[in-house]
Amino acid sequence: MLLPLAALPAMCVALLPVVYTVLRATDRGWGPVWRYTWSDRTAELASNTLTLVAAVTLSAVLLGTALAYLLVRTDLPFRRILLPALVIPLAIPSYVSAFSWLTHFPGLAGFTGSWLVLTTSNTPLVLLPVYAALRGADSAPEEVARSLGAGPVRAFCSATLPQIRLPLLAGALLGALYVLHDYGAVAMMRYETFTKGIHYAYNASFDRTAASVISLVLVALALLFALGETAARGRVTPRIGAGSPRPATPVRLGPARAPALLLCAGVVAVSVLMPLGGLLPWLIGRGTGRLDLGELVAALGNTVSFAGWGAVGAMLLALPVGILAARSRGPLARGVELAAYAGYAVPAISVGLALVYFGINAAPSWYGRGQMVVLAYIALFLPIAIGAVRASVAAAPPQYEEVARALGSTGFGALARVTVPLSAPGILAGAALVFVSCAKELPATLILQPPGRNTLALELWRHAEVINYTQAAWYALALVVLSVLPTVVLQRLAQGRRGSLAAVAEDTESMKVVVRQ
Repeated sequence: MLLPLAALPAMCVALLPVVYTVLRATDRGWGPVWRYTWSDRTAELASNTLTLVAAVTLSAVLLGTALAYLLVRTDLPFRRILLPALVIPLAIPSYVSAFSWLTHFPGLAGFTGSWLVLTTSNTPLVLLPVYAALRGADSAPEEVARSLGAGPVRAFCSATLPQIRLPLLAGALLGALYVLHDYGAVAMMRYETFTKGIHYAYNASFDRTAASVISLVLVALALLFALGETAARGRVTPRIGAGSPRPATPVRLGPARAPALLLCAGVVAVSVLMPLGGLLPWLIGRGTGRLDLGELVAALGNTVSFAGWGAVGAMLLALPVGILAARSRGPLARGVELAAYAGYAVPAISVGLALVYFGINAAPSWYGRGQMVVLAYIALFLPIAIGAVRASVAAAPPQYEEVARALGSTGFGALARVTVPLSAPGILAGAALVFVSCAKELPATLILQPPGRNTLALELWRHAEVINYTQAAWYALALVVLSVLPTVVLQRLAQGRRGSLAAVAEDTESMKVVVRQ
C-alpha cells in the first residue's frame, strides 16, 4: 500500500497539464471548442502536420530497416564504425540540425527542410530496435525461403519481417510522436504545424482557448497513433524454442557492396557531418557579431542546473511508479502507470501554459523562477524515467527480495538493499537520458524562462532569430557537447552493468547458502 501512496506525486505532476488543457479549452463552454476544432486554421495545421508525419515516418522506417539489415545480415565493411556513427543524431537537437542546414541552404525552408531534418533525427529510433531484433531473430526461415526459390526481398518480407514487426512498429510510433510534438525544427524551417500554431495562438493573439483546443486535437492524434500501433500489433504468437543455434550466414553483397556503403556514408554525412560541420564556418571564419563568453558560461551553468534538478526530480518521482509497475500487473498498478504516462501526450508548449496557470494561481512564489522550469521538465520526461526504472527492476529477479525477507529484512529494506542496487545501472542510465532531454528542451522553457537565466537552447534560439549566426553556432556546439557527454556515460554504465549484476548475484547466492544452513 505504501508504493501506491508514494506514486501519487508522480500522478499529480503528470495529470496537471492534461487537466489544465481540458479545463482551459472548455472554460467558455463547448461552442468555442467545436468552432476552433472545425475551423479552416485547424484543418490547415492538421493537413500540414499529418503530411509531415506520414512522410517522415515512412522515410525513417524504410531507411532505418534497410540500414539495420545491412549492418546485421550482410558482409558490409566497417559495420562497427558505422553503427555508432548512425546513432549519433540522437544526441543532436533537431533545431541545431535545422539551424545548420538553413544557414547554408536557405531554400530548404518549409516542408522539404522539415522532412529532411526530422527524418535524419528519427531514423535512429527505428534503426536501434530493428537492429536488436534482427540480431535475435531466427535466420533459418529466411534461408529456407531462399532455398525454395524466393528472392532476397520476398524471403525477408515473408520470413524475417514478421519476427521484427513489433520493434518496427514501436520505432515508427516513437518517430510519429516525435514529429507531432516537435517545435524547434519546424519553427526554424518556418513550416506551419500544430505546435507552431499553438505557440502563435498563445504569443501573437493571446488566445489561450484556441491554443488549448489545438492542444487537445494534438493529444487526440497522439492517442489515435498509439491505438493504431496497438491494433497493428495484432495477436503475438511467441516463438517456440530458441530457433536455429547457429548465427545467420551473412548475405554477400557482391557488386552491391559499394552502393550499400555509399548509402550508409551518405546518411552519416547528412545526419551528422552536415549538422556539426555546418557550424564550423560560423565558428572559425565568418562573423556576425562578437561572442560574449560570460553569457555562454552562464547559459551553460543554467542548462546544467535546470537539467540536473529535472533529472533528479523525475527519477525520485519515477522510483515508486516504476517499482510498482515492475512488481505488480494488477489494475491498481496499471492505472497508476497509465496516469503517470498521460502527460506524455500533451505537447511541451501546452505543459508550459499549464504551469503558467498553476504558478499564478497555486504557487506564486515559484512563478517566474527556476522551480517552474524544473517542474515542466519533470512533467515532460517522467515517462522516460518510469520506463528506465520499470525495465531495470523487472530485470532484477524477485527471488533475491524473497531471500532478503527470509533473512529478516522488511519489504522496504529488501527493495533498498537488494532491488535498487541491482537496478542502479539502468536507473542511472535513465537519469542520463532525462538529463539529455531536459538540456535540449525548448518550447516549455521559452514560456517559463526565469528573467536573466537563459539556457543554451534559449540563447541559440534568440541569436538565430536575429541572424547572429556566429553566436548561435557557439551555443549549438556547447549544446551538442553537453548532450554527447551523458551518451558516453550511458555506454560506460551499459558495460559495467554485467559486472554489477554478477557481483550482486554472487552475494545473493551466498545468502541462499546461509538460509539453507
